[in-house]
Amino acid sequence: AYDAGRVLRKNIESLNNQFLAYLYSSAIWVNIPLAVPGQEENWLSNEAKVRLRISKPYERYYSTSEMDSIYMDEHYENRGFPKYSFSTETVATSTNDIAKATSDLDLIRVVPNPYYAYSTYETNQLDNRVKITNLPQRCTVSIFNSGGALIRRFTKDDPSTSVQWDLKNQAGIPIAGGVYIIHVKSQDIGEKVIKWFGSLRPIDLNAF
Repeated sequence: AYDAGRVLRKNIESLNNQFLAYLYSSAIWVNIPLAVPGQEENWLSNEAKVRLRISKPYERYYSTSEMDSIYMDEHYENRGFPKYSFSTETVATSTNDIAKATSDLDLIRVVPNPYYAYSTYETNQLDNRVKITNLPQRCTVSIFNSGGALIRRFTKDDPSTSVQWDLKNQAGIPIAGGVYIIHVKSQDIGEKVIKWFGSLRPIDLNAF
């Protein structure tokens, strides 16, 4: 709790060397008063105000009001660090909930989207790869170009939640850059349509 510096002043006045060492090592804000124009010879008599607005950091002893035993960690709960608590008592996994599964179709994503010639899933200069995520256990993922032609189709029936697309068509030929339509259909749940844009990079011949 904030005490307007009461504990700090108490420890400074007691000349507690251990506390002073901690205090000075933690000081990070330093300010020099500036003279009023025309009063440079008497500038030390000026009144200076410094206002600092910073968020409360996650540091030791910010959550305690007394600091007399600052070097005696056993006197502080959680070793002086802020402590938070939460409960998962009301949280439980639901199964066979069709309404929830249907609403979760809105969580399906293509990552990254848009694709600008690179993703973190790629492993080398010749690798082009995106992921279609948050998929149901059983579904069919169909990818069409903007003209409606089928480019690639994946059939998924496993517990994983994503499929990887290497940005190639059914014949293994790299696709052209542009807008593509990704259609996800689950017989038990429903359907979801996503638009995806990709800009592919030229082949890096230095990789050969």
